[in-house]
Amino acid sequence: MKIMMNVRWMAAAAAIGMLGANPVQAAEIAVKDGQKIAFMGDSITQAGAGPKGYVTLVMRGLEANGVKAISIPAGISGHKSNDMLGRLERDVLSKKPDWMTLSCGVNDVWHGANGVALDQYQKNIVQIVDRCQAAGVKVVILTSTMIGEDQPNPNNQKLVAYNEFLRELAKEKKCLLADLNADMQAAIAKVGPDKKGNLLTSDGVHMNPAGNVMMASGVLKAVGLTAEQIEKAELAK
Repeated sequence: MKIMMNVRWMAAAAAIGMLGANPVQAAEIAVKDGQKIAFMGDSITQAGAGPKGYVTLVMRGLEANGVKAISIPAGISGHKSNDMLGRLERDVLSKKPDWMTLSCGVNDVWHGANGVALDQYQKNIVQIVDRCQAAGVKVVILTSTMIGEDQPNPNNQKLVAYNEFLRELAKEKKCLLADLNADMQAAIAKVGPDKKGNLLTSDGVHMNPAGNVMMASGVLKAVGLTAEQIEKAELAK
């Protein structure tokens, strides 16, 4: 068990140096002192608002680097792009945040016949981003993490097109991008044959502590923190 935990923390630490490039490169931390950040998402984001969740770690990482922001948790278990679009006004826009992170796509694919097809997903996400930007809310797009920690499985293969769309949309709409799917795959690949069971998740989907560090590191990098600044926050503690 001790060896497995070491492998997990090594993977999370390695992910800090493997984060994808942003479509918009910030010369400094984009989030400013006193600003509000809404975290829109599903159960991963809902759990992320807990004591060791990625939402909490993002706020800790900012504060460790002199930015005291205010979080607005907006994750609801089971929600898909249509659900998030439907509650965008209530849970985000009415609270007048400066920023919103958008984590959406796992349930759209994972729920199969009850999920959301790619074409409708694209329409929903575009509406979410457009409505935020029209209200003056800056959006950080998060690519969807994996559905089972084996990239070749059918769900992860289906998710590829959803994430490719998110990457292109971030460029088109000039949003910051946290490419968490790429970070997760890189961390798993780095461990290689030493990987036993789940590395970054508790069940293949929902993050364990190392997975939350990986997600928080990706978001912090997206808003302009350097690897050194992220390390300074000691997210794994």
